[in-house]
Amino acid sequence: MSHFRLLLSSLLVATVALALAAHAGRSVSSESNATVPARSFEFTYQVHVPGNPDSTGATHLWIPLPQMDGYQDVRSLRIESPVAYAQGRDHEYGNAFAVFTPTPQQAASGFDVTVRFIAVRREHKVTLDGASLKTVSSPASRDPEMRRYLEPDKLVPLNGTIAELAKEHTAGDTTEIQKARHIYEYVVATMRYDKSGEGWGRGDAIWACTSKRGNCTDFHSLFIGMARSSGIPARFEIGFPLPEGKTEGDIPGYHCWAEFYLDGVGWVPVDASEAWKNPAKHDYFFGAHDTNRVFFTYGRDIRLSADQKGDPLNYFIYPYAETNGQPVKNLQTHFSFRDVPATQSAATGR
Repeated sequence: MSHFRLLLSSLLVATVALALAAHAGRSVSSESNATVPARSFEFTYQVHVPGNPDSTGATHLWIPLPQMDGYQDVRSLRIESPVAYAQGRDHEYGNAFAVFTPTPQQAASGFDVTVRFIAVRREHKVTLDGASLKTVSSPASRDPEMRRYLEPDKLVPLNGTIAELAKEHTAGDTTEIQKARHIYEYVVATMRYDKSGEGWGRGDAIWACTSKRGNCTDFHSLFIGMARSSGIPARFEIGFPLPEGKTEGDIPGYHCWAEFYLDGVGWVPVDASEAWKNPAKHDYFFGAHDTNRVFFTYGRDIRLSADQKGDPLNYFIYPYAETNGQPVKNLQTHFSFRDVPATQSAATGR
């Protein structure tokens, strides 16, 4: 009996110790998350599809849906529309979307779609000091999941001018982090954020390096092309900006950014166009994305599903529709946001 009581006492002590350890672990994790800057907001994505009485054949409308990852939680996603829809993902990148299939009567009269959700966006920041001392032989190129991010896109070739620029501006570099940093410095120093005239916004890397101007798409097509030419996996991400210093309002258009992959570290965030617009954050945006954004989709040259008959999409942030296999050109959109307290976003659940 004495032996039994001793054993029971030992088990009780061990159980209490494990419970305390678990509680301590949760406390540390909670405190760690509390120190990471975050922004909670409700986002509204509205689409109006005008009526087309003369349409023949089926109509399909695709709308991108926001991503969930380690830096963005999405809660209370609601889709409002009189039109039947299904949710799916593209085969290559896994981007989520809702696809609407109106009846002939609905297509003829036109219809509306509203997507609302609450999101929490956390800062994505990577410490690169230790990584800069590590020589990388590019094992990522042998990883099937990385292979796509070492290949060209339709408007981002990896040979010719892009390859020559990459070779010139990484000459003498012995580590991947050095190469990525010099490519970033070249893009920020050479490009100019300028949306005048025509040609900008397509993410045409050759146009960007020739014109030396454009918007975020052009900045990051050049960065991604030069990185991939140097053997560094890099990927394109797109979403919307959240105005800093405002708590609600309309959003006129998209924002995009990039990440490159560093062995032993993972995906490293970059925002070259924001660095150009805000020189005080030049160093910050090599290795960080702030909370003033909402992320929707990855990649270029996107084919959404078998129902899509037109060419692959250059990128996917705005709605895309087809009638009888032909793109619909006159879609109307409206995007808006409002900040919400963190307690409200948490209370909604996932």
